[in-house]
Amino acid sequence: MSCGMMVRYSSAMLLGAALVLGGCAQLSSLGRGGGDAQAVAVQSPDEATARPQTRPDGGVAAGLGRAGLQAAALDQTSAEERAAALAPPAARTQHLGETLASLGSPSEPGLWLRTGLVTRVTQGRIELPDGSRSLRVELRPSGAEAGSGSQLSLSAFTTLGLPLTQLVTLQVYAE
Repeated sequence: MSCGMMVRYSSAMLLGAALVLGGCAQLSSLGRGGGDAQAVAVQSPDEATARPQTRPDGGVAAGLGRAGLQAAALDQTSAEERAAALAPPAARTQHLGETLASLGSPSEPGLWLRTGLVTRVTQGRIELPDGSRSLRVELRPSGAEAGSGSQLSLSAFTTLGLPLTQLVTLQVYAE
């Protein structure tokens, strides 16, 4: 590199550093409320200001109905399947562990738990920590580590009477 190029390169670097440091100084003075910062005027909207329009149906999206799309509309589990799932637990079960479950894909029908506690599809049972409710489900591997949480089917959530937005702690058993 020639001497002239080095001087130009050094000058450009110094100028860039000065600009960066100058900008930092102005930003820090704004954070303290000092400096030459200009006050920003806030104006209230007037009649000419564009505003969101109210939907003719009162704000409900078309096709969902006044109450919105209900879980029962998506749940395709039959009454017989629910009754079988609520049957008493099998005599021989193996405790696999505890998991925190959220709602799984509502488009996947059936009573299932996708979890890292199993490595292959197997029949099992889930139980609320207080032992008040339990349910036979298909245990599906998630491919994640055992402590990484699980997903519970829509049908299982509704059969257990749980709110769909709740994270639920479950005891998991293999049958």
